[in-house]
Amino acid sequence: MKILVCLLLCLTAVKAGSHSLMVFATYVAGQTQFPEFIVVLMLDDVQVMYYDSITWKAVYRSHNISKYKDDDQHDSDADIFSDIYDLMKYRTFYLKDHLNHTDGLHVYQKRVGCEVLSNDQPGLFLSWDAFNGQSTEQFTFDVVKRTMQMNLPWIKIKGMGQIEWLHVKFLYENIYHPVCMKTLRKYLDKEKSVVMRRVKPRVKLFKKTLTDSHEVQITCMATGFYPRHINLTMFKDGQYVDDHKITGGEILPNGDGTFQMRKSLRISVDELNKGHYYNCTAIHLDNKLYITFDSDLEKLDMGSSSLSIVICVMVLLCVAVLILTALIKWRKRTTAGSSTSLQSEYSPTTTSEQDAK
Repeated sequence: MKILVCLLLCLTAVKAGSHSLMVFATYVAGQTQFPEFIVVLMLDDVQVMYYDSITWKAVYRSHNISKYKDDDQHDSDADIFSDIYDLMKYRTFYLKDHLNHTDGLHVYQKRVGCEVLSNDQPGLFLSWDAFNGQSTEQFTFDVVKRTMQMNLPWIKIKGMGQIEWLHVKFLYENIYHPVCMKTLRKYLDKEKSVVMRRVKPRVKLFKKTLTDSHEVQITCMATGFYPRHINLTMFKDGQYVDDHKITGGEILPNGDGTFQMRKSLRISVDELNKGHYYNCTAIHLDNKLYITFDSDLEKLDMGSSSLSIVICVMVLLCVAVLILTALIKWRKRTTAGSSTSLQSEYSPTTTSEQDAK
């Protein structure tokens, strides 16, 4: 019971329009170069805490690190994660024997979290467990509907009647979930300048010739956006391109804390020359941003260096002609001005000499 409460102090799930807090914990049985036990606390996409079995200390990694100076809180969190370590170590060796696994490298992972929705209402409480890469334990608690869904094949529950299940439901509804939500809101208030920022994506559609396969790769890329939720779709002649024809689509992090996604479609040169047009759309932040780029707008093949050179030369020639024209006009104005000045200087002297004669 104590360990379950402790787990709920550190949580995250990610869904468009919501915020979440989640703890990712990993226990490794066997010799590796990694710590035996690691915990990472994530607020949405931002890491706010790290803990491992080497130092046994909670290290806060935040954009607002000055706000985490409570030594008592650090000691409390360290005690919590120590209890989680004991739980996961016990479960690892239990599952090893239960599944008849031999000695060697075994990995037990736990992910547990809660969320607050865009309307500031509480979302689901979620928990997942995996052993050696097999995700088989899942638990969901809906505080609004007051329902629980679970898939717990590893846990043999014997002798639990209606009263016991009501007790478990009471604990999740009145202790675990409220503790989780309180912790989530606390970190959300401290990190709101980071996790609540909105950065629109930069989207482009370009073509590249693949010399090895003699095909053309059409790529739609969105980059520099936050939060990470985005819908990137490619079209051919206005029709949706099936996902099985598309490569890519993973959301990847940029070095500045934003994200990127790209999707690509390979077609033959003959197919491209048939006059089809390709475009993509990017929808970000619940349809608040809608960007469409038609491939016809981009005539330059990003894989063609010769065409790039020709265009650059043409631009330089135009600039040279403009500069030369301006120099000629300036020279004419300068010459005309000099002639007028000389005439003004010598004409009076000449007239005076004629009068004297």
